[in-house]
Amino acid sequence: MSEHQERFQALLRELFQFDSADLDFGIYRIMNHKRDVIERYIAEDLPTTITDELSRGMLAEQAHLASQLAEVQELVREKLGANALDSDGNLKPVFRDTPLGTRYLNAQARQVSHVDRRVDDEAFEATLYNHLYSFFSRYYDDGDFISKRRYSRRERYAIPYNGEEVHLHWANKDQYYIKTGEHFRNYAFKAGGISVRFTVADANVEQGNVKGEKRYFFPRFKEAAWRDGERELDVPFEFRPATAADVAENGNNHLQEAIIERAVTALPQHLADAPLSALTTERHRNGDKPVTVFEYHLRRYTRRNTTDFFIHKDLKRFLTDEFDFYLKHEVLNIDGVETTDEITAEGWARGWFQTLRLMRTAAGQVIDFLAQAESFQKMIWEKRKFVTDVQYIIRVGTIDRRFYPAIVDCEPQWEEWNDSFKMIDDLLSVDGRNKDSRLTFLQSHDTLPLDTKHFDRGFVDDVLATIDDLDASMAGLLVCSENSQALAFLEAQYREAVDAVYIDPPYNTFATKIVYKNEYEHSSWLALLESRMRIANALVAPHGIVCTTIDDYELHRLALMMEHVLGAENHLGTVVIRNNPSGRSTVRGFAVNHEYGLFYAKNIDKSAIGRLEHTREQLERYG
Repeated sequence: MSEHQERFQALLRELFQFDSADLDFGIYRIMNHKRDVIERYIAEDLPTTITDELSRGMLAEQAHLASQLAEVQELVREKLGANALDSDGNLKPVFRDTPLGTRYLNAQARQVSHVDRRVDDEAFEATLYNHLYSFFSRYYDDGDFISKRRYSRRERYAIPYNGEEVHLHWANKDQYYIKTGEHFRNYAFKAGGISVRFTVADANVEQGNVKGEKRYFFPRFKEAAWRDGERELDVPFEFRPATAADVAENGNNHLQEAIIERAVTALPQHLADAPLSALTTERHRNGDKPVTVFEYHLRRYTRRNTTDFFIHKDLKRFLTDEFDFYLKHEVLNIDGVETTDEITAEGWARGWFQTLRLMRTAAGQVIDFLAQAESFQKMIWEKRKFVTDVQYIIRVGTIDRRFYPAIVDCEPQWEEWNDSFKMIDDLLSVDGRNKDSRLTFLQSHDTLPLDTKHFDRGFVDDVLATIDDLDASMAGLLVCSENSQALAFLEAQYREAVDAVYIDPPYNTFATKIVYKNEYEHSSWLALLESRMRIANALVAPHGIVCTTIDDYELHRLALMMEHVLGAENHLGTVVIRNNPSGRSTVRGFAVNHEYGLFYAKNIDKSAIGRLEHTREQLERYG
C-alpha cells in the first residue's frame, strides 16, 4: 500500500468520523451501524476498484496500440513491399525516412514503451490518490462541507453564478445552521486498551434562556475513578462560570483551551498509580497539529456541548457539482495543450480520460456514502417535532361557572394571581381565603387569566370540551421551542395567515457574539437567519409585512439577505430607532445610539401599509 493511498484512507476515516466510533448519540450512532460496510469499502473495495480500472485501462491501451501497429504493418507491406519488414518486424533502413516508415516506427515505439509501465502506473496511482485527497480535504472542515471552489492561479475562489444583476453568496449558504444546547450526555472512547468515560457531575446552566456569565468545563480529577481490573477510567466534570481563582490559574484569554492544556498535564499527576501512559503519549491529529489522545477527546467533548454545527441541504448535489468543477479546472492540464505534439497528444488525451473516469468512479462512491449519512441527519432535522406539552391561558369569564369550585380550591393558581397582580390579598377581605369570598371574587373579576398548568388533565379536558371552536377562540399562541423547529411546526396551519412577523435576531456584535466553530462568523450568522427567514415568510399573508431589527455590525449583510429572500421590490423602508441616547460603546469607531428596523412586504402591491407619512406633530406625539 502506497503512502498516498494510506493518507487518503485516513482522510476518509475522518470524514466518516471513525475516530468517534465509541460515541453513542446522534449521527455517530448511525455511522456505527454502517461502520463495517464503510471500512470494507475504504480498505478493500476502493483500492480494488482503482487497481481494476488501472489494469483494464492498461490492457485496453495495449490492445489499441497493437491494433494500430498491425494496421500500419499491413500498409507498409502493401505500399513498400512484402520485404520491407523482416521476420521480427523491423523496418529496413532504406524506408525509415519515408512518411509511412516514420509512422510505423512511431507506432512500434509506442507499443514498446507500453510493455513495462509499472513505474508510470505507480505515479499515475499516486496522482489519483493525491487528487482525491486534495478535493475532499479542501471541502471538509471539522465535520462540515464548506464551499471553497478554486478557480485559477489568479482568482482563488469562484461562486456559482447564473447571471443575476446582484448575487449574494456565503460559504454556508446551502446548509442548515444548528444551534446546539448543552445536553451533557456521557462521552466515551478507547485508547491503548483503556476505556475512558467523561460525565458531568454538576452543571450550572442558564435559566429561562437568560444569558449570564460564560460557562466552561472543568475536570474534577480528584474525584476521577480508575478501575484496574476493567481498565476503565471515569472523569467527572463540572460546567460552570469561571471564578477569579480559575482566571488567575488559567488566564483570561481562550480560557477553555487553557483548562484543557492544564488538564492534560494534571491527569497523570492526580492518577499517578494508574497506567495511563497510552492516553498521554499516543498521538492523534487535531487538524494539522498532533496532540495526545486525551487532549483530542477533551477538545471534542467540550466542543460538542458548546459549539454549533451544520447539516447540508443537498450534499450529493453540492459535492458532485464541486467535483466536476475540480476536474475541469484542476485535473485537466490546459496549459499543456500548446506544448504537446500530435504524436503524444493521443496518449495524453487517453491518460486524461482514464484519470477523469477513475476519479469520477472513486469520488462518486465516496460522495454517495457521505450523502446517505448527511441526508439522514437532514431528514431528522426537517421532521416536524412532537409537542411535549400544551397549556392554555383562559379568561375566567369564558369558563362555565360549574367549574368555579375547582378554581377556588386551586392554591397554585391563587398564588400566581397574587404574585402577578399584587392586589388580590388587598381586594379580598381579611377572611377572604374562605371559599365563599373567593367565589364572589371570581364572579366579579372575570378577566383574570387562568393557567391550565395548575390543574389536573381531567379538569382541563372538561373545560376545553365546552369551547366549540378552540382554534378560533384563541387570541394568541406562544411556542417554546428552537425557533426553526417551531416555525416548521406552525407552517402548515398558519401558511399565509400571519399579518406581521417581527424578528429580533442575535446582533452578532463583539458583546454578544455566537461561539462559532470556524472563522465563518458572518457566513454562519447568515445561514442561521436565512433558513428561518424563508419559513417565516411562508407564514406571512399576502398583505402582511416582515420587520427585522439589527444594528450597524450586520446591517448591510442582513439587508442583502432579506432582499435575496423577500425580494428587493418588496422593501418598504428602513427605520432608524434610537435605543441608547448616551451611545453604546464599540470596539472601534463611533459609540452608536441607534439600531435599525428593516420592513418588507410579502407583496408590495397588496401591502396594507403602502406609503407611510406622518406630520411633524404626529411624530412628536408618538415620541
